[in-house]
Amino acid sequence: MAKNKPSNKPSKSGPSKASASKGTETSSVETPTGNAPDIDIGISGGDRKKIAEGLARFLSDSFTLYLKTHNFHWNVTGSMFNTLHTMFETQYNEQWMALDETAERIRALGFNAPGSYAEFIRLTSIPEEPGLSDTADWREMVRQLVVGNEAVARTARKVLKTADDAGDDPTVDLMTQRLQVHEKNAWMLRSLLQ
Repeated sequence: MAKNKPSNKPSKSGPSKASASKGTETSSVETPTGNAPDIDIGISGGDRKKIAEGLARFLSDSFTLYLKTHNFHWNVTGSMFNTLHTMFETQYNEQWMALDETAERIRALGFNAPGSYAEFIRLTSIPEEPGLSDTADWREMVRQLVVGNEAVARTARKVLKTADDAGDDPTVDLMTQRLQVHEKNAWMLRSLLQ
């Protein structure tokens, strides 16, 4: 059986528009030409960029909080172990799923989502938690997660305003949902310390 090989002959459909204008022929093996249409979703390029930059900061805050919550889930000890181990797991699982929605919204706006530790550290407003070499008090873990959830909420509120000013309803909706989650998490965690 003969293997299919690229041909140097023109494709049956003829030369592509780009090659036709240059007077050259294309092979039957198509290569991406990068001729996707410009993004035209009713939001200007400048506004899309501002929103995407805000979402990148929000994603970085969210990822940092996710890591901190997961870290504390693994390392919590003491009389509140069972309650907090379960609570932290519920919160980090929900946070993990939301990261994807945020990154995909950035992509839908036409920009790359941050995806490396270096980018997240550069963009986040939440201090990174170093690995625990000793058992941290559960109260300090809870306090840090209250502060972290409130930081994420503040960032979401800024993005929401930018998106609302630009008429970006999907981002407004996403930030509204995230605000509800993080404000509720902060309230529930704070209640443990009162």
